[in-house]
Amino acid sequence: MLPVVAIVGRPNVGKSTLFNRILRQRKAIVEDFPGVTRDRNYAEVTRFSHPFILVDTGGFEPASVDRLLMQMREQSQLAVEEADIIFFLMDVKEGLTPADIEVAKMLRRIEKPVFYLINKVDGDKQEEATYDFYSLGIEKFYSLSAEHGRGINDLMTDLEELLPPGPEQKEREDEVRMAVIGRPNVGKSSLVNRLLGYERVVANPTAGTTRDSVDTPFIYNKKRYVLIDTAGIRRKGKISQTLEKYSAVNALKAMDRAHVALMVIDAEEGVTDQDLSVAGYAYEKGRALVLVVNKWDLPEKDETSMGTFVEEVRRRFKYLPFAPLVFVSALTGQRVAKIMATVEEVAQEFNKRISTGQLNKGLEEFTQRNPPSMARGRRIKFYYAAQAAVRPPTFVLFTNSPEDIHFSYQRYLINCFREKFALDRVPIRMQFKGRGKQQK
Repeated sequence: MLPVVAIVGRPNVGKSTLFNRILRQRKAIVEDFPGVTRDRNYAEVTRFSHPFILVDTGGFEPASVDRLLMQMREQSQLAVEEADIIFFLMDVKEGLTPADIEVAKMLRRIEKPVFYLINKVDGDKQEEATYDFYSLGIEKFYSLSAEHGRGINDLMTDLEELLPPGPEQKEREDEVRMAVIGRPNVGKSSLVNRLLGYERVVANPTAGTTRDSVDTPFIYNKKRYVLIDTAGIRRKGKISQTLEKYSAVNALKAMDRAHVALMVIDAEEGVTDQDLSVAGYAYEKGRALVLVVNKWDLPEKDETSMGTFVEEVRRRFKYLPFAPLVFVSALTGQRVAKIMATVEEVAQEFNKRISTGQLNKGLEEFTQRNPPSMARGRRIKFYYAAQAAVRPPTFVLFTNSPEDIHFSYQRYLINCFREKFALDRVPIRMQFKGRGKQQK
């Protein structure tokens, strides 16, 4: 699992600016797909030698000074609980405040690395003003300007010294790793217990080698599965439960090693923005998804209830039209058996390989049926296609003008691949490359 770096600090000290500065030119896979929420306060950073998850803990609006201190304390405690490394950001223009002092005292008592950052230091004048912060008794500060990039390189160089190398991608081809994700109190733990205790499922819990994780291997229909769960999901304190927007970090940790994500939705509360945010990250990671509507035994229903709920889920999750939808009750066990049957089908597609001959025959069919548009006065030609990877199925199409493939035509090809090669339940990745001298 990737290490987590959390940015904490008062409102308006520049946390989001620092967040964006560190990401720098991050181009998410989903940015061209409609319906994916971009208002996310966490992201995977891969542009450095050691990847990590970055979390921005901003977003609260204090009603008073006392309220500010309490919320600062809550957010900082949450960051300490969830993160491996803390960035504590302060504002040189506002100077050292009581809230800064209180949080700094708390952070000095923890056993995790803390970087003390002074933001908005745009020049020598602001640099002189940083001397007041040394009254905190901190040995090292980082003066920087998140807006202009000043001091960021030194910060990231020192951060990388503390980060472990990226996880090795060693996978057993004969196993499917599953992660149960979702907001607090949607019934994840109950669902996990049902899945592991269900008929025809033999579980053997073993401690995982990754910090704060428990892997539970089990056999279903003579095939090996591993249920990935983070201990933090089950052992949350009151602070984490009340600030559920940051619980997504647990899902991020679990999804680092998962193939299939079971996205649990509360039938009584419906789809929330946090659900979209967590599922959006799973999609960006290229994970297969199964949408599990839990607590379906609780709402009052008539003959139109399920159809109406399905329409709402599909409307909110526009970017996941391929994800199967299952209605269950972890409490009563209703339809829970259908989850593993669905996961089995999804896993088969997720690992599916298409022969090069089939791919190119299909590509010729698709392009003849609907040729690509002209680009800069010349016709776009496709030479051949090949499958580059599975988990998810990834295809490379070689063309004379890869940069001119319009997104709408890419979507057309993806839909054709889905229909032709029976890949209608998993994400598909498609890359366009030039061939030799034709590449621009």
